[in-house]
Amino acid sequence: MANVQLDNLRKVYDNGQVAVHDASFEVADGELMVLVGPSGCGKSTLLRMIAGLEEISGGTLSIGGRVVNDVAPKDRDIAMVFQSYALYPHMTVAENLAFGLKLRGCPRPVIEQRIANAAQVLGLESMLGKLPRALSGGQRQRVALGRAMVRESSVFLLDEPLSNLDAKLRHSVRTEIAQLHRKLGTTMIYVTHDQVEAMTLGQRIVVLNEGSIQQIDTPMALYERPLNLFVAGFLGSPAMNMLEGRLERAEGWQLLLDGDVRIPLGDARLPDAWAGRRSTVGVRPEHLQPAVAGQAGFAARIEVIEPVGNEIFVNLSLGEQPLVMRVSPRALPAVGDSIEVAVDAAALHFFDPETGLRLEQD
Repeated sequence: MANVQLDNLRKVYDNGQVAVHDASFEVADGELMVLVGPSGCGKSTLLRMIAGLEEISGGTLSIGGRVVNDVAPKDRDIAMVFQSYALYPHMTVAENLAFGLKLRGCPRPVIEQRIANAAQVLGLESMLGKLPRALSGGQRQRVALGRAMVRESSVFLLDEPLSNLDAKLRHSVRTEIAQLHRKLGTTMIYVTHDQVEAMTLGQRIVVLNEGSIQQIDTPMALYERPLNLFVAGFLGSPAMNMLEGRLERAEGWQLLLDGDVRIPLGDARLPDAWAGRRSTVGVRPEHLQPAVAGQAGFAARIEVIEPVGNEIFVNLSLGEQPLVMRVSPRALPAVGDSIEVAVDAAALHFFDPETGLRLEQD
């Protein structure tokens, strides 16, 4: 087991492109940390720097208290699982699991014991004699995980291991990875562009954009208190609704949008100094609900209704402003009709529209 410490880690390519800007954070011993962000944000580059597959341009990388900037990948005591399974098609599952250990000169009894342990944890006992072509995508991914597991490395690095699987398999293998981490207690760093994977797997999440760290925190802390507009809009499905306008006090707080559309903010407790201030107000879809009798709200037009079983996504338009409301199954007005919508004032997020940073209400 080992912790991983990054101090101002930086990656600059020969053409001057900065892929990673001074990344600093620590992955604790036994922690499952997720790196998440859109394509091109630098998350895979950062993982490859930790693995030793990308040269570090600046900063310090330590694994288990040892600086490894110039240490070869094979000597870093890490195991990596790639997006592609990279299994040898002519070898059985057992042979694929054993291959790396044989190259390292492990004794045969040790190899057999480690394969047996990995097969038991990953449910591969009945597949050890099969070739990869006889396995499903999820089973192949488990073999790839097992190949890393048998090395008994201090740190596991996983680079979008589920992106080639269909939705059902992704859920199944995601659960298996979480269970595997609980059983092994190994330090894991997991890269994904899928915010659902990040929220469900990570004990903590590093959110990246354009090579820079935007925020590091637990999944729910990121969801409930995003530090900027990027984090607020990236995490959450459907995405957070963003309304930009001027805050006013008139029979309680209101947000005045362009076009003289007023959004009642209920009993939102805001500093008096915010009166007249332009702000971007974020509201999660679940914090928009049909207004009940006597509740202040605003009228919006229903554009699309998406029932998904246990909930309904209602796509609304408020002038030129699109909104999404998440409600429990119920009778709703028809598409094209107007509906009165109320805002949960206690769950609003306020951001500076120029800097994109969160505005604190305290």
